[in-house]
Amino acid sequence: MKKFAFIAAPLFVLAYGVLRIIDGFDGERGPGFAWTAGHLAFLAALALFVPIFLEMRRMAGRGAFATGSVVVAFVGIASVSTQFAIDIVVGLLSPDHAAMGTHFDAVQSIPGVEFAVYSALPFLFYLAQVALIIQLAVQRKVKAWTPILVVLDFGLPIIEKDLIPLGAILLLISFVQLARQVGPRSAHALAA
Repeated sequence: MKKFAFIAAPLFVLAYGVLRIIDGFDGERGPGFAWTAGHLAFLAALALFVPIFLEMRRMAGRGAFATGSVVVAFVGIASVSTQFAIDIVVGLLSPDHAAMGTHFDAVQSIPGVEFAVYSALPFLFYLAQVALIIQLAVQRKVKAWTPILVVLDFGLPIIEKDLIPLGAILLLISFVQLARQVGPRSAHALAA
């Protein structure tokens, strides 16, 4: 399952990025099939990041820093998952793009939602990922260039969201070497 997660999570992010681009062909994003399918793909990726982060913690030695990073990551996963779940519900409830804006305004006007779901806490998911991959690079368990790819994965969409597919491919490249390290040894360690 862990090897699958390291490969499948970036592929689900890639699917989200491609569907997001397709969704924008008509000049606006959502509602519709591409909106919903893309968001479901990203939710699947987020679910797969749970075993990924736990495996990265194991690879890093299960120390305090790695454990703290995983806790931070899980807060970020919860936040981003909430954001994407809201996006799906808003898309399903809205007959058109204009109605989506009204629904989003209503949700984001709830005190604390902007901070917890949209502006601050989602970044914890990405920061924890970078912290773990840097720790693994320092320990020489991944190539020194791996943190650069991980940073580019979430940095490229900040520049331009249509770069999400490219970022996902870079993440896949960085995760392939992690997937190779998952094997009988980690299965034995979990059984002990």
